[in-house]
Amino acid sequence: MARVTVEDCLEKVENRFMLVHVAATRVRQLRKGAVPLFKGKNKEIVSALREIAEGKISYKRKPKGTEGPPLDLP
Repeated sequence: MARVTVEDCLEKVENRFMLVHVAATRVRQLRKGAVPLFKGKNKEIVSALREIAEGKISYKRKPKGTEGPPLDLP
């Protein structure tokens, strides 16, 4: 499997800061038992970045002033 790069992910996410939030949120989901969208024995962060780079993960920003995490990952 080819390596996933930050540049691959930035084609799907607004900027590096948002990439960190999306990846961290997805890693938390995977650690809590969410099913990875790619088969393999990768660490959670690699799986999350691969999912982002392939466009398998979408996100919505929450409006300012709302409680909870700043992102919703379906």
